[in-house]
Amino acid sequence: MIISKQEFARRRKNLMALMEPDSIAIVPSAKMVTRNRDSEYAFRQDSDFYYLTGFDEPDAVLVLLPGRAAGEYVLFCQDRDPAMELWTGYRAGPEGACSKYGADDAFPINDIDDILPGLLEGSQRVYYAMGRHTEFDRQVMQWVNVIRSKVRTGAQPPGEFLDLDHHLHDLRLYKSAAELKVMRRAGEISANAHIRAMQSCFSGVYEYQLEAEILHEFARNGARFPAYSTIVGAGENGCILHYVENSCEARDGDLVLIDAGCELEYYAADITRTFPVSGRFTDEQRALYEVVLDSQKAAIAAVKPGNHWNQPHDETVRVITEGLVKLGLLSGDVTSLIEAEAYRPFYMHRAGHWLGMDVHDVGDYKVGGEWRVLEEGMVLTVEPGIYVSPNNTDVDEKWRGIGIRIEDDVAVSKTGCEILTGAVPKEAAEIEALMAEARLAAH
Repeated sequence: MIISKQEFARRRKNLMALMEPDSIAIVPSAKMVTRNRDSEYAFRQDSDFYYLTGFDEPDAVLVLLPGRAAGEYVLFCQDRDPAMELWTGYRAGPEGACSKYGADDAFPINDIDDILPGLLEGSQRVYYAMGRHTEFDRQVMQWVNVIRSKVRTGAQPPGEFLDLDHHLHDLRLYKSAAELKVMRRAGEISANAHIRAMQSCFSGVYEYQLEAEILHEFARNGARFPAYSTIVGAGENGCILHYVENSCEARDGDLVLIDAGCELEYYAADITRTFPVSGRFTDEQRALYEVVLDSQKAAIAAVKPGNHWNQPHDETVRVITEGLVKLGLLSGDVTSLIEAEAYRPFYMHRAGHWLGMDVHDVGDYKVGGEWRVLEEGMVLTVEPGIYVSPNNTDVDEKWRGIGIRIEDDVAVSKTGCEILTGAVPKEAAEIEALMAEARLAAH
């Protein structure tokens, strides 16, 4: 299931084909980040760097030199050090960078100041994401200044810096068959985790206990880390979009909103489900839930080649506004209410985002000022919601404090779309049946 060496090579080749003549691309890896004192966060490679190399060590630099006779793919990385490896784990070293990761040439990272200015010299253009890594920005400019200091002896410094992100992120937007295979598996693992949370829910359970069930399901299936901080919001906490405290007790009468997805082999899943602690929706909860579900179904139906990025969102706005009017939370003409954005106190976010190696993945949403047209291989989330603030005095008290979001991961196919996360129930009756069965089995 792991992306092959051949695919990484193809990605580099595709990127270099988009680069201008006489150019060089420089991409730094991620660094280890201190959590506190002598403890560090688990290392997670920079997505752009990993996309092009598959190399998952810190303190490395990728250099691409299209047309270079001695090799187009150069990697700087940590040298082998058996004494340090006893403490920090095995390293590939320059030899492993070539044999295992396909580099044409590789050097110890400590030699980069001596070698990289020579690779830069003679290149007219440098592709680099300036402004993202402040410390590394200074290092790049130092290398350029080394060349500038030798102009009188015939050295040729680069004349232009170009942003690498535009080309690279456009490539990342289109998922290959291998990428989709990993994302399907990430979706399956995450779906099973949501099912486990539903089965484990009862009055008196704490939000963090449901989070633990989710993380356990991730890890036992090889996805050791979530793709983002897990949201478990019971009752009024479900109305907080990015609630991550997960410290409160869930009680009968509450809904629980869980937004959680695993990361598997550097690819993210992103699922939200909302379900009743008691195992049964109240009339008000079910009424709002059905509006959100209908809006999501309408949006997913709009995910197909030829439609533009904003069409699924427009569908959610239409269905949610109609539903709020029908239930009496809004009043007036639906078209006028949409134009006035009267729905925004209840539905204040967009219907989705790109998904891939980053949970909010790269890729432009507009091209030339127009919404991007959906094409095969793109993956997006579809996640409408309704959130009735407990402080909203404009609506009847029976609606207040209800927060609902339903989210799936959707891949654009040749003729329509594929739901990658469909294994977890979202019909109200299916959720109630699942929870009833779990409670019966528990007794």
